[in-house]
Amino acid sequence: MFAALSTAAAARLARLEIELPSWGFADTGTRFGKFLQDAAALSIEDKLDDAAQVHRLTGACPQVAVHVLWDVPSGGGAELAALAHARGLRIGSINPNVFQDQCYKHGSVANEDSSVRRRAIAHLVESVELGRTCGSSVLTLWFADGTNYPGQGSMARRKRWFADALREVHAVMPPSMRMLVEYKPFEPAFYHTDIADWGMAYVLAKSAGARAQVLVDTGHHLPGQNIEHIVSVLADEGMLGGFHFNDRHYADDDLTMGSIDPYRIFRIFLAICEVERALGRDLPVEFMVDQSHNLKPKVEAMVQTVMTAQELFAKALSVNLDELDAARARNDIVGAEECLKRAFATDVRAALGDWRVSRGLPADPLAEHRSSGYEARAAAARLPRKKASGASYA
Repeated sequence: MFAALSTAAAARLARLEIELPSWGFADTGTRFGKFLQDAAALSIEDKLDDAAQVHRLTGACPQVAVHVLWDVPSGGGAELAALAHARGLRIGSINPNVFQDQCYKHGSVANEDSSVRRRAIAHLVESVELGRTCGSSVLTLWFADGTNYPGQGSMARRKRWFADALREVHAVMPPSMRMLVEYKPFEPAFYHTDIADWGMAYVLAKSAGARAQVLVDTGHHLPGQNIEHIVSVLADEGMLGGFHFNDRHYADDDLTMGSIDPYRIFRIFLAICEVERALGRDLPVEFMVDQSHNLKPKVEAMVQTVMTAQELFAKALSVNLDELDAARARNDIVGAEECLKRAFATDVRAALGDWRVSRGLPADPLAEHRSSGYEARAAAARLPRKKASGASYA
Protein backbone atom coordinates (compact mmCIF):
# COMPACT_ATOMS: atom_id res chain seq x y z
CA MET A 1 0.00 0.00 0.00
CA PHE A 2 1.48 3.35 -1.07
CA ALA A 3 0.33 6.80 -0.01
CA ALA A 4 1.32 10.45 -0.29
CA LEU A 5 1.85 12.57 2.79
CA SER A 6 -0.98 14.90 3.67
CA THR A 7 -0.17 18.58 4.01
CA ALA A 8 -0.67 18.36 7.77
CA ALA A 9 1.54 15.28 8.08
CA ALA A 10 4.29 16.88 6.00
CA ALA A 11 4.18 19.99 8.17
CA ARG A 12 4.33 17.97 11.40
CA LEU A 13 7.24 15.89 10.12
CA ALA A 14 9.09 19.08 9.27
CA ARG A 15 8.80 20.07 12.93
CA LEU A 16 10.10 16.71 14.18
CA GLU A 17 13.60 17.28 15.56
CA ILE A 18 15.60 14.32 16.83
CA GLU A 19 18.49 14.92 19.19
CA LEU A 20 21.61 12.83 18.58
CA PRO A 21 23.77 11.51 21.44
CA SER A 22 27.48 12.36 21.30
CA TRP A 23 28.32 8.99 22.83
CA GLY A 24 26.58 7.18 19.97
CA PHE A 25 29.46 8.11 17.66
CA ALA A 26 32.26 6.77 19.88
CA ASP A 27 33.64 3.26 20.28
CA THR A 28 31.36 1.23 22.52
CA GLY A 29 30.84 -2.37 23.55
CA THR A 30 29.41 -4.45 26.35
CA ARG A 31 30.43 -5.08 29.93
CA PHE A 32 32.79 -7.70 28.46
CA GLY A 33 34.75 -5.35 26.27
CA LYS A 34 34.83 -2.48 23.81
CA PHE A 35 34.66 -3.05 20.06
CA LEU A 36 36.74 -0.64 17.97
CA GLN A 37 35.77 0.86 14.64
CA ASP A 38 38.26 2.73 12.46
CA ALA A 39 35.89 5.65 11.84
CA ALA A 40 34.49 5.97 15.37
CA ALA A 41 34.86 9.38 16.99
CA LEU A 42 37.61 10.08 19.50
CA SER A 43 37.03 13.71 20.42
CA ILE A 44 34.06 16.03 20.83
CA GLU A 45 35.07 17.61 17.52
CA ASP A 46 34.80 14.20 15.83
CA LYS A 47 31.42 13.58 17.42
CA LEU A 48 30.08 16.92 16.27
CA ASP A 49 31.44 16.31 12.76
CA ASP A 50 29.55 13.03 12.64
CA ALA A 51 26.37 14.61 14.00
CA ALA A 52 26.64 17.35 11.39
CA GLN A 53 26.83 14.69 8.66
CA VAL A 54 23.57 13.14 9.94
CA HIS A 55 21.91 16.56 10.06
CA ARG A 56 23.08 17.47 6.54
CA LEU A 57 21.54 14.28 5.19
CA THR A 58 18.27 14.29 7.15
CA GLY A 59 17.66 17.95 8.06
CA ALA A 60 16.15 16.72 11.33
CA CYS A 61 18.96 16.65 13.87
CA PRO A 62 20.18 20.14 14.83
CA GLN A 63 20.90 19.20 18.48
CA VAL A 64 23.55 17.01 20.09
CA ALA A 65 23.31 15.67 23.63
CA VAL A 66 26.57 15.69 25.60
CA HIS A 67 27.91 13.76 28.58
CA VAL A 68 29.65 16.10 30.99
CA LEU A 69 32.68 13.94 31.81
CA TRP A 70 33.23 12.79 28.24
CA ASP A 71 32.58 15.80 26.04
CA VAL A 72 33.42 19.15 27.59
CA PRO A 73 36.57 20.85 26.16
CA SER A 74 38.97 22.90 28.25
CA GLY A 75 37.10 26.08 27.30
CA GLY A 76 33.93 24.82 28.95
CA GLY A 77 30.40 25.53 27.80
CA ALA A 78 31.26 28.55 25.67
CA GLU A 79 33.79 26.57 23.62
CA LEU A 80 31.39 23.62 23.39
CA ALA A 81 28.64 25.87 22.03
CA ALA A 82 31.05 27.45 19.55
CA LEU A 83 32.21 24.06 18.27
CA ALA A 84 28.60 23.03 17.69
CA HIS A 85 27.63 26.34 16.09
CA ALA A 86 30.54 26.14 13.65
CA ARG A 87 29.02 22.90 12.36
CA GLY A 88 25.47 24.22 12.09
CA LEU A 89 24.43 22.52 15.33
CA ARG A 90 23.50 23.44 18.86
CA ILE A 91 24.04 21.68 22.17
CA GLY A 92 21.00 19.77 23.35
CA SER A 93 20.55 17.97 26.64
CA ILE A 94 23.23 18.01 29.31
CA ASN A 95 23.86 14.57 30.82
CA PRO A 96 25.67 14.56 34.17
CA ASN A 97 27.77 11.55 35.09
CA VAL A 98 27.37 10.31 38.66
CA PHE A 99 28.03 6.64 37.96
CA GLN A 100 31.57 6.43 36.59
CA ASP A 101 33.83 7.55 39.43
CA GLN A 102 34.89 5.05 42.09
CA CYS A 103 33.23 7.07 44.85
CA TYR A 104 29.85 6.14 43.34
CA LYS A 105 30.37 2.40 43.85
CA HIS A 106 27.56 2.41 46.44
CA GLY A 107 25.48 5.16 44.87
CA SER A 108 25.50 8.88 44.24
CA VAL A 109 22.69 11.00 45.71
CA ALA A 110 21.46 7.92 47.60
CA ASN A 111 24.88 7.00 49.00
CA GLU A 112 25.06 6.30 52.74
CA ASP A 113 28.07 8.63 52.85
CA SER A 114 26.84 12.23 53.03
CA SER A 115 30.10 13.53 51.52
CA VAL A 116 29.49 11.44 48.39
CA ARG A 117 25.91 12.70 48.22
CA ARG A 118 27.22 16.28 48.37
CA ARG A 119 29.80 15.55 45.66
CA ALA A 120 27.08 14.16 43.38
CA ILE A 121 24.79 17.15 43.96
CA ALA A 122 27.68 19.53 43.30
CA HIS A 123 28.28 17.81 39.96
CA LEU A 124 24.60 18.14 39.06
CA VAL A 125 24.71 21.85 39.90
CA GLU A 126 27.86 22.25 37.79
CA SER A 127 26.01 20.56 34.95
CA VAL A 128 23.23 23.12 35.25
CA GLU A 129 25.82 25.87 34.93
CA LEU A 130 27.36 24.15 31.92
CA GLY A 131 23.92 24.09 30.31
CA ARG A 132 23.51 27.76 31.03
CA THR A 133 26.80 28.68 29.37
CA CYS A 134 26.30 26.54 26.26
CA GLY A 135 22.64 27.42 25.73
CA SER A 136 21.10 24.07 26.66
CA SER A 137 17.54 24.02 27.94
CA VAL A 138 17.44 20.39 29.15
CA LEU A 139 19.13 18.61 32.05
CA THR A 140 18.73 14.84 31.62
CA LEU A 141 19.18 12.77 34.76
CA TRP A 142 19.86 9.03 34.86
CA PHE A 143 21.13 7.40 38.03
CA ALA A 144 22.73 4.00 38.56
CA ASP A 145 21.81 4.12 42.25
CA GLY A 146 20.32 0.98 43.77
CA THR A 147 21.24 -2.10 45.76
CA ASN A 148 22.19 -5.66 44.85
CA TYR A 149 21.16 -7.47 48.03
CA PRO A 150 18.25 -7.37 50.51
CA GLY A 151 19.04 -5.24 53.52
CA GLN A 152 21.82 -3.34 51.76
CA GLY A 153 20.00 -0.02 52.07
CA SER A 154 16.87 1.65 53.36
CA MET A 155 14.70 2.16 50.29
CA ALA A 156 12.54 4.79 51.99
CA ARG A 157 15.53 6.79 53.21
CA ARG A 158 17.16 6.60 49.80
CA LYS A 159 13.96 7.90 48.22
CA ARG A 160 14.02 10.91 50.56
CA TRP A 161 17.66 11.61 49.69
CA PHE A 162 16.74 11.56 46.01
CA ALA A 163 13.84 13.94 46.54
CA ASP A 164 16.01 16.38 48.50
CA ALA A 165 18.76 16.29 45.85
CA LEU A 166 16.45 16.89 42.88
CA ARG A 167 14.72 19.78 44.65
CA GLU A 168 18.10 21.37 45.35
CA VAL A 169 19.19 21.04 41.72
CA HIS A 170 15.85 22.27 40.38
CA ALA A 171 16.14 25.37 42.53
CA VAL A 172 19.31 26.52 40.76
CA MET A 173 18.11 25.86 37.19
CA PRO A 174 17.45 28.92 35.02
CA PRO A 175 13.81 29.50 34.02
CA SER A 176 14.58 28.27 30.51
CA MET A 177 15.76 24.83 31.65
CA ARG A 178 13.78 21.64 32.19
CA MET A 179 14.82 18.64 34.27
CA LEU A 180 14.02 15.23 32.77
CA VAL A 181 14.10 12.31 35.22
CA GLU A 182 14.82 8.92 33.67
CA TYR A 183 13.96 5.53 35.13
CA LYS A 184 15.23 1.98 34.72
CA PRO A 185 14.03 -1.25 36.37
CA PHE A 186 17.46 -2.83 36.82
CA GLU A 187 21.16 -2.69 35.90
CA PRO A 188 23.65 -2.07 37.29
CA ALA A 189 21.64 -2.58 40.49
CA PHE A 190 19.93 -5.97 40.47
CA TYR A 191 17.94 -6.11 43.72
CA HIS A 192 16.37 -2.66 43.60
CA THR A 193 16.94 0.47 41.53
CA ASP A 194 16.08 3.76 43.22
CA ILE A 195 14.16 5.11 40.20
CA ALA A 196 12.81 1.85 38.85
CA ASP A 197 9.73 2.87 36.87
CA TRP A 198 7.73 5.78 35.49
CA GLY A 199 5.70 6.16 38.68
CA MET A 200 8.77 6.68 40.83
CA ALA A 201 10.18 9.12 38.29
CA TYR A 202 6.83 10.93 38.26
CA VAL A 203 6.79 11.25 42.06
CA LEU A 204 10.35 12.58 42.19
CA ALA A 205 9.78 14.99 39.29
CA LYS A 206 6.62 16.35 40.90
CA SER A 207 8.53 16.81 44.13
CA ALA A 208 11.47 18.50 42.42
CA GLY A 209 9.55 21.43 40.94
CA ALA A 210 7.38 22.77 38.15
CA ARG A 211 10.00 22.32 35.41
CA ALA A 212 10.74 18.66 36.11
CA GLN A 213 9.21 15.91 34.00
CA VAL A 214 9.72 12.24 33.17
CA LEU A 215 12.02 10.85 30.48
CA VAL A 216 10.91 7.59 28.83
CA ASP A 217 13.72 5.38 27.53
CA THR A 218 12.01 2.81 25.32
CA GLY A 219 14.50 0.13 26.40
CA HIS A 220 13.99 0.68 30.12
CA HIS A 221 10.95 -1.49 30.73
CA LEU A 222 10.28 -4.98 31.95
CA PRO A 223 8.96 -7.50 29.39
CA GLY A 224 5.31 -7.01 28.56
CA GLN A 225 4.98 -3.41 29.72
CA ASN A 226 2.70 -1.26 27.59
CA ILE A 227 4.90 1.73 26.84
CA GLU A 228 2.29 3.66 24.85
CA HIS A 229 0.00 3.45 27.90
CA ILE A 230 2.73 5.01 30.04
CA VAL A 231 3.28 7.69 27.38
CA SER A 232 -0.44 8.49 27.21
CA VAL A 233 -0.78 8.84 30.98
CA LEU A 234 2.33 11.00 31.35
CA ALA A 235 1.27 13.23 28.44
CA ASP A 236 -2.21 13.64 29.88
CA GLU A 237 -0.65 14.62 33.19
CA GLY A 238 1.65 17.15 31.52
CA MET A 239 4.62 15.12 32.77
CA LEU A 240 5.98 13.66 29.54
CA GLY A 241 9.29 15.42 29.04
CA GLY A 242 11.05 13.37 26.43
CA PHE A 243 12.22 10.08 25.01
CA HIS A 244 15.41 8.13 24.66
CA PHE A 245 14.64 6.07 21.59
CA ASN A 246 16.22 2.65 21.02
CA ASP A 247 14.98 -0.93 20.80
CA ARG A 248 15.35 -4.13 22.79
CA HIS A 249 14.83 -7.85 22.52
CA TYR A 250 15.74 -8.99 26.02
CA ALA A 251 16.28 -5.97 28.25
CA ASP A 252 18.15 -2.68 27.86
CA ASP A 253 19.85 -3.82 24.67
CA ASP A 254 20.23 -0.30 23.17
CA LEU A 255 19.56 -1.61 19.69
CA THR A 256 18.65 0.74 16.86
CA MET A 257 15.15 2.15 16.93
CA GLY A 258 12.52 -0.07 15.33
CA SER A 259 14.97 -2.90 14.62
CA ILE A 260 13.07 -5.36 16.82
CA ASP A 261 9.53 -4.07 17.23
CA PRO A 262 8.67 -1.20 14.88
CA TYR A 263 4.96 -1.64 15.63
CA ARG A 264 5.60 -0.61 19.23
CA ILE A 265 7.32 2.61 18.16
CA PHE A 266 4.43 3.24 15.75
CA ARG A 267 1.96 2.87 18.63
CA ILE A 268 3.99 5.26 20.79
CA PHE A 269 3.94 7.85 18.00
CA LEU A 270 0.20 7.29 17.60
CA ALA A 271 -0.31 8.02 21.29
CA ILE A 272 1.55 11.30 20.76
CA CYS A 273 -0.57 12.12 17.69
CA GLU A 274 -3.77 11.58 19.69
CA VAL A 275 -2.62 13.84 22.51
CA GLU A 276 -1.52 16.53 20.07
CA ARG A 277 -4.89 16.47 18.31
CA ALA A 278 -6.64 16.91 21.66
CA LEU A 279 -4.34 19.80 22.60
CA GLY A 280 -4.38 21.41 19.16
CA ARG A 281 -0.59 21.85 19.25
CA ASP A 282 2.68 19.92 19.29
CA LEU A 283 3.71 18.37 22.56
CA PRO A 284 6.81 20.08 24.00
CA VAL A 285 8.65 16.77 24.10
CA GLU A 286 12.34 16.08 23.51
CA PHE A 287 12.83 13.30 20.96
CA MET A 288 16.29 11.90 21.67
CA VAL A 289 18.27 8.89 20.52
CA ASP A 290 20.16 6.75 23.04
CA GLN A 291 21.72 3.75 21.31
CA SER A 292 24.95 1.81 21.47
CA HIS A 293 26.13 0.95 17.97
CA ASN A 294 28.60 -1.72 18.99
CA LEU A 295 28.63 -3.42 15.59
CA LYS A 296 26.89 -1.07 13.14
CA PRO A 297 28.87 1.83 11.67
CA LYS A 298 28.11 4.82 13.88
CA VAL A 299 26.96 7.50 11.43
CA GLU A 300 25.19 4.98 9.23
CA ALA A 301 23.23 3.65 12.22
CA MET A 302 22.19 7.18 13.19
CA VAL A 303 20.97 7.99 9.68
CA GLN A 304 19.06 4.71 9.61
CA THR A 305 17.49 5.56 12.98
CA VAL A 306 16.32 9.01 11.91
CA MET A 307 14.82 7.60 8.73
CA THR A 308 13.03 4.91 10.76
CA ALA A 309 11.65 7.53 13.15
CA GLN A 310 10.34 9.59 10.25
CA GLU A 311 8.76 6.55 8.61
CA LEU A 312 7.01 5.37 11.76
CA PHE A 313 5.85 8.87 12.67
CA ALA A 314 4.51 9.34 9.14
CA LYS A 315 2.58 6.07 9.48
CA ALA A 316 1.14 7.21 12.81
CA LEU A 317 0.16 10.55 11.26
CA SER A 318 -1.71 8.66 8.54
CA VAL A 319 -4.11 7.02 11.01
CA ASN A 320 -7.63 8.37 10.46
CA LEU A 321 -8.33 9.47 14.01
CA ASP A 322 -11.95 10.37 13.26
CA GLU A 323 -12.58 6.90 11.87
CA LEU A 324 -10.73 5.41 14.84
CA ASP A 325 -12.89 7.31 17.33
CA ALA A 326 -16.07 6.35 15.48
CA ALA A 327 -15.12 2.68 15.70
CA ARG A 328 -14.41 3.09 19.39
CA ALA A 329 -17.75 4.79 19.96
CA ARG A 330 -19.65 1.79 18.57
CA ASN A 331 -17.30 -0.69 20.32
CA ASP A 332 -16.05 -1.97 16.97
CA ILE A 333 -12.85 -3.52 18.23
CA VAL A 334 -11.87 -5.07 14.93
CA GLY A 335 -12.61 -1.87 13.03
CA ALA A 336 -10.52 0.16 15.46
CA GLU A 337 -7.58 -2.19 15.18
CA GLU A 338 -7.84 -2.19 11.41
CA CYS A 339 -7.38 1.60 11.45
CA LEU A 340 -3.98 1.01 13.02
CA LYS A 341 -3.02 -1.97 10.88
CA ARG A 342 -3.84 -0.18 7.62
CA ALA A 343 -1.69 2.79 8.59
CA PHE A 344 1.20 0.60 9.74
CA ALA A 345 1.07 -1.39 6.49
CA THR A 346 1.25 1.79 4.40
CA ASP A 347 4.55 2.16 2.57
CA VAL A 348 5.51 5.80 3.11
CA ARG A 349 9.10 5.59 1.84
CA ALA A 350 8.46 7.04 -1.61
CA ALA A 351 6.36 9.84 -0.15
CA LEU A 352 9.10 10.63 2.36
CA GLY A 353 11.64 10.65 -0.45
CA ASP A 354 9.59 13.24 -2.35
CA TRP A 355 9.14 15.25 0.86
CA ARG A 356 12.89 15.27 1.51
CA VAL A 357 13.67 16.36 -2.05
CA SER A 358 11.17 19.22 -1.69
CA ARG A 359 13.24 20.37 1.29
CA GLY A 360 16.55 20.20 -0.56
CA LEU A 361 17.60 16.90 1.01
CA PRO A 362 18.55 13.57 -0.58
CA ALA A 363 15.56 11.30 -1.16
CA ASP A 364 17.44 8.42 0.48
CA PRO A 365 19.82 9.78 3.14
CA LEU A 366 21.23 6.35 3.94
CA ALA A 367 22.14 5.62 0.33
CA GLU A 368 23.59 9.12 0.01
CA HIS A 369 25.77 8.58 3.07
CA ARG A 370 26.98 5.18 1.89
CA SER A 371 28.06 6.60 -1.44
CA SER A 372 29.61 9.76 0.00
CA GLY A 373 32.91 8.26 1.17
CA TYR A 374 32.44 9.98 4.54
CA GLU A 375 33.28 6.91 6.60
CA ALA A 376 36.49 6.18 4.67
CA ARG A 377 37.62 9.78 5.09
CA ALA A 378 36.80 9.73 8.80
CA ALA A 379 38.68 6.46 9.26
CA ALA A 380 41.73 7.80 7.42
CA ALA A 381 41.80 10.87 9.65
CA ARG A 382 41.07 9.11 12.93
CA LEU A 383 42.81 5.74 12.75
CA PRO A 384 46.33 7.16 13.22
CA ARG A 385 45.12 9.01 16.32
CA LYS A 386 43.45 5.87 17.66
CA LYS A 387 46.62 3.82 17.20
CA ALA A 388 48.73 6.56 18.73
CA SER A 389 46.50 6.48 21.78
CA GLY A 390 47.26 2.78 22.28
CA ALA A 391 44.01 1.34 20.95
CA SER A 392 44.45 -2.37 20.26
CA TYR A 393 42.83 -4.02 17.24
CA ALA A 394 44.26 -7.46 18.01
